[in-house]
Amino acid sequence: MPLRETLARADADLAAGRIPIARQRLRGLISSFPHDLTLRRRLAEVYRLYGDAAEAGRWMYLEEDRSADEAAAFEARYGSPGWRMKALAWHGPETKAATAFAKGQLVALRTACAEELGHPVDWDDPTSYRDDLEGEHEAPSEPWTVGGVLAGVGCLMAVLVFLAIWVHGLVALFD
Repeated sequence: MPLRETLARADADLAAGRIPIARQRLRGLISSFPHDLTLRRRLAEVYRLYGDAAEAGRWMYLEEDRSADEAAAFEARYGSPGWRMKALAWHGPETKAATAFAKGQLVALRTACAEELGHPVDWDDPTSYRDDLEGEHEAPSEPWTVGGVLAGVGCLMAVLVFLAIWVHGLVALFD
């Protein structure tokens, strides 16, 4: 699906209150167009609707006018340079960055990761910074969502109903 058409659909989803669908469309666009800072900015706006400062900071990290609080929340959630590299979902050399600030951020992050690991790392080779992802830093945890909690409660209820039916059948068998 072309970029403009997908953006139009994301706008329609937002207007209709289908925020998770719009978020998913924008994430898909970023995976296809990782160098487009406008898409990253739009995704950050969606995460602001959720009140998720860390994710808003993640997608605004390459912008000069980013919020210091959101950037700090992103850095706190993704505690190591390797986790931040993975989270930014950047592909290709830093020279593809649209602004000098974005290029500087990408270079600084890659340099910090290389210094921490003691060997060169590359945006296009996640195995080059995998050691940092498996190291002492904890994997970032995503905030709980209403949908996730409801899914968990639904699964628990299904297991309890299954067990109740099984126990009832077992008791009836020996009666």
